Amino acid sequence: MQDKSIGQKILGNQFLRFIISAGIGFLVDVCSFNLLFDYLFKAQSYRVINYHVSNYILSFSISYCLGVIVNFLITRYLVFSESKLQPTQQFLRFVSVAFIGYFANLAILKIMVVYLHMYPPIARPAAALSLFFASFFIHKLFSFNLKLRDHAGNHNPTGN
Repeated sequence: MQDKSIGQKILGNQFLRFIISAGIGFLVDVCSFNLLFDYLFKAQSYRVINYHVSNYILSFSISYCLGVIVNFLITRYLVFSESKLQPTQQFLRFVSVAFIGYFANLAILKIMVVYLHMYPPIARPAAALSLFFASFFIHKLFSFNLKLRDHAGNHNPTGN
């Protein structure tokens, strides 16, 4: 019997694949947040549709959307590829969860920046990481309509 390589073990474990997917989405989100915050939105606030929006919230809103798109694509094709739902339905469910996650992240980000006086580029990854584990189970059960028992990626198509 031959031992599996580390790569085979990772690819065989759904939760580890999810960590990789979420990690890449997280990197896209955080890197784009830092670029937007540090180089594009230098003023303290901007007027957006008759509202004043702070530079860190504007940066967060754009970076979060970019991270969600990347995360969905990787999650769909690498993590939960066995899902039988139509891609459009998966995307709508994923975006629905992400929409709720946006406000959860925004609330945590605001608490960290406004009340804890954290620098936004430090507060952004902390807010995202605080919601990571809930995201796996919500996307597995809701976005991709899969059962919890299949979380290790060891599913049996015969149902046994």
